[in-house]
Amino acid sequence: MVDKKKPEQPAERGKEPKDKRDAAASQPTGSEDGDTADVSSVDDLVEAEGPDVETLTDEEISFLEAGERELLADMRNDLARAQAELVNFRKRVERDRQANREAVIAEVIRTLLPAVDDLYRAEEHGDLSGSPLEIVAQKLHASFARYGLRKVGEKGEVFDPNLHEALVQLPSPDVEVNTVADVIEPGYALGDRLLRAAKVAVSVPDGS
Repeated sequence: MVDKKKPEQPAERGKEPKDKRDAAASQPTGSEDGDTADVSSVDDLVEAEGPDVETLTDEEISFLEAGERELLADMRNDLARAQAELVNFRKRVERDRQANREAVIAEVIRTLLPAVDDLYRAEEHGDLSGSPLEIVAQKLHASFARYGLRKVGEKGEVFDPNLHEALVQLPSPDVEVNTVADVIEPGYALGDRLLRAAKVAVSVPDGS
């Protein structure tokens, strides 16, 4: 009996046998010009080609470090300068606010000075003694003192043109410098601010 062998099927077009594909995969990959590279991994490739970043010299490193220190010093100086300017700005604002406050108080008190003069004259003549106005005058004096209001011009003190306004000059052999002989109208000052100069009579040295 004759065995009937099945005819071998022709290989599909475009496909190679498996053993041929394995053999081809095991072959080293060549370059375009036909040369082959003896490289087994990516690390070997990098090591073969060398690092991309150039190594800095000691001089270059020192230059960069010096630049970094200089930049940090400039930043610290700028920060300190900004802080100092902020502190000065706050002080200036507070000083201006205080000056404006004193200016407003001074203007209000200046408008009340004629009434204050009347109260002082009434007190000197005893017109307020035992009357309800005596308590009012005391409260007004206390309020003005709280704001720093003080009288200017006392008999016997040395004449100061910054504080006194001389209405009368009286030659006198008893004085060696110009001296307040009498206070015609007292002056007032609020702190260091002069609200009104004192009107006074001045004794001047007798030159005869």
